[in-house]
Amino acid sequence: MQFPVEAKLKDGTPVEVVLAGNSDWPLLAKLYERIVAEGTSYPHDRRLSHEEFQDYWVKGKSAVVVYERPRKTDPALLGAFYLRPNWPGRARHVANAGFIVTPEWRNRGLGWLLGAVMLDYAKELGYRGVIFNLVFSENQVARHLWEKLGFRVLGVIPGAVRKSDATYQDAHIMFRSLV
Repeated sequence: MQFPVEAKLKDGTPVEVVLAGNSDWPLLAKLYERIVAEGTSYPHDRRLSHEEFQDYWVKGKSAVVVYERPRKTDPALLGAFYLRPNWPGRARHVANAGFIVTPEWRNRGLGWLLGAVMLDYAKELGYRGVIFNLVFSENQVARHLWEKLGFRVLGVIPGAVRKSDATYQDAHIMFRSLV
């Protein structure tokens, strides 16, 4: 897969999908902080330190980010994903990925674009499947997107996620084969 990938969203907005580099990390960390504050898709319940963010999103992973095209001098990050082996050694051929989309850019096809690019990129990197370990059951939009992209639910973890109101929701484990 050749990066950058140029694409158009459902509304015709041109975007550019690129491999993340050092200049992208501050923007990505800021967006991730927004997503964590929403409390609807990631397990963190507080702002991550710089080191914690690097461990979670950067170290040992391939990260891909999306910007509107043409890229401005002070660009806004629209979305991103990371891709890494879910397990080491004999099972490292199964990938894990995490996604974020800027709230203002949701419902425009960006999540689908990121998912499709991730699947192609994962296959190119030699992964034989992709697993999502913790898809919040109440995140209907994400669950629908992953099903549309060919993922299926392997199981449900009852009460896996503590919500902001101190109640709990289930989490789904989802998988898609790449062979």
